[in-house]
Amino acid sequence: MEIKNRFTKKLKHYDLPCHAHELTFSCYRGRNFFGKERVCQWLAESIDKARAKLNFALWAYVFMLNHAHILIYPLQENYSIAQIERLIKQPVAQKAINWLKKNNPIGLKQLETGLQSRKHRFWQKGTGYDRNIIKMDTLINSVKYIHNNPVKKNLVELPQQWYYSSAVAWMDLTDEPLKIDKDSWPR
Repeated sequence: MEIKNRFTKKLKHYDLPCHAHELTFSCYRGRNFFGKERVCQWLAESIDKARAKLNFALWAYVFMLNHAHILIYPLQENYSIAQIERLIKQPVAQKAINWLKKNNPIGLKQLETGLQSRKHRFWQKGTGYDRNIIKMDTLINSVKYIHNNPVKKNLVELPQQWYYSSAVAWMDLTDEPLKIDKDSWPR
């Protein structure tokens, strides 16, 4: 599926069987929206609901202050990454905008686009980053990259110290805040 508009280059999604997808979603204008616990919870809930509805495995994740990385594996031969992204991202944006309208109208100004057609935006324009992965060493490196993001940004010393990360789940310490689908990980 191709997505094209006059502001961005063509982005092709390759919805191919047996491919994992490393996805990155960035907040509008690089804002630190994930510095708020409620917003992280909304994203975690949204990923869980999308996973249940669209049948994909979650292999790794990290929610940084202004972006999120997830590594997923569709469990069906026919799937749409664009649909998965939409089902993850839309509820978070809607909840954030509605919450700001009700509780913090001044904060809502951070999401203003200046456009009549779409007055507010939570996510950066476009579909985000989507990388297909089929090789085991690339999968392992992707998980390491995702888990080390908070360390690289000097937010923590060790990956497992960042709460909104699957690093602790891969160490078999906890399945919170999101369960990792290790049973579908290739052997």
